[in-house]
Formats: sequence, C-alpha cells, structure tokens
Amino acid sequence: MKLTDFKALTFDCYGTLIDWETGMIDGLKPLTERAGRGLSRNEVLEAHARHESSQQKWTPQKRYSDLLSIVYKRLAEEWGVVATSEECIAYGESVKDWPAFADSARALQYLKQHYKLIILSNVDNKSFSFSNKKLGVDFDAIYTAEDIGSYKPSERNFDYMLEKLGTIGVAKGEILHTAESLFHDHVPASRLGLKSCWICRRHADQGFGATMHPGDMPTVDFRFDSMADLAKAHMEELRG
Repeated sequence: MKLTDFKALTFDCYGTLIDWETGMIDGLKPLTERAGRGLSRNEVLEAHARHESSQQKWTPQKRYSDLLSIVYKRLAEEWGVVATSEECIAYGESVKDWPAFADSARALQYLKQHYKLIILSNVDNKSFSFSNKKLGVDFDAIYTAEDIGSYKPSERNFDYMLEKLGTIGVAKGEILHTAESLFHDHVPASRLGLKSCWICRRHADQGFGATMHPGDMPTVDFRFDSMADLAKAHMEELRG
C-alpha cells in the first residue's frame, strides 16, 4: 500500500492540524491559576477530555463552542474554583485563537496538489472558519459536528461523510483518513474498514492528552509524527 494509491485525504482538524492542546491550556489559565493544585499539563488535558467526551455523549446536538462553555464550568467545579458565565462563554469562543501547528499550512498546500482534502471535525462551523484561515487551503468539503448533529467517535459522522463524498466522486476505497486521535478517529475508521494515517503529534509525550484512551489499539495503515513527515513521504514516493 502506498500514499499515492488514494484520491482523498479526510482530516480530523483539532489535534491534527490545529494545536488544540496549546489552545486549551492557554484558554484554561484563569481556572488553573486559581485552582492552586499544581496541575500538570497532562492532568489538565486529561480532565478536559473526560468532561468533553461526557458532554458530547449527553448533548450531541449542542454546538462545540457552547459545549466547551459547559466543559469549562465542569472543570471549575472539579477543581473547586468559581467560574463566571462570562468566563465560560469566553472559553467556548476561544477556538478562534487556537494556533495551527507550524507545519500544517505548508503540508496542506503541497498535498492539495495531489489529493482532494476534506475535513471531518467535532467543531461548529463558525469556529472552524477561523481555523481554516490559519490552514491556508480551500478544502474540497467540510463536514462538522454541527452539520451532522453528533460527535465522533460516533460512526454516524463517518457514514455521513462517506455518503456526501460519494456526491463529489470520492469512493470509500479512495479515502485515507488522516488524524491524531485514536479515540475519535482511528477506532471508528478501523471498524468501518477505512484506510487510515496516524499523525502522532504526541509521540514525545505520555498518555493521550486531550483525547480519551481508545481501549484496544486500532489498526492504522500509516504513521507519521507530523504533517511535514507525511508530505515528505509522499514526495519520496513520487521520486520512486
């Protein structure tokens, strides 16, 4: 199997193209600085993952920015900190400030020359519009949780994507699903028989950070530590 076998790359965005963990840590500083617990970066991210995943299960049709406001409130309660409604709302809107990884835009601009590029993200449309500006490419399709009414790892999101990709001439066997999160993306992609590429952004860190433990490790077909490494591997294939 080669990277050049595929027609389309379907991307998770946050954690893969956008450095959401840095965005979360920065956005949660009003809480963590008042908590007085000496919380480590990974402890903060793992607590966020628990509350985010739970809230997505309970309110699957809630917009991501509104859902993040609730996550902020739940974290404040867990850490014994009082949070105002204004702080909760501000955190929900902070997605617009989350930075892109340094290699994302350049890698996407290269890959755009060879593939259709598609987003399948647990975000809302307004928040993604700010992230899209940082990524520097026009995606061929953008499917958000707001569009679909559910959150990954629900297979419903992937079924929606596959149905809609059929309308733009992309078949299931032509897709390489490209993502960092094993929990949100690679587990359901593996169950559905999608070929996948793991962008292991946390290769130098412990645990799963802002995503839940995936349980049994899913099968992945390619693994790279960065988007730059993916683009480089594709270039090397073309050189033969």
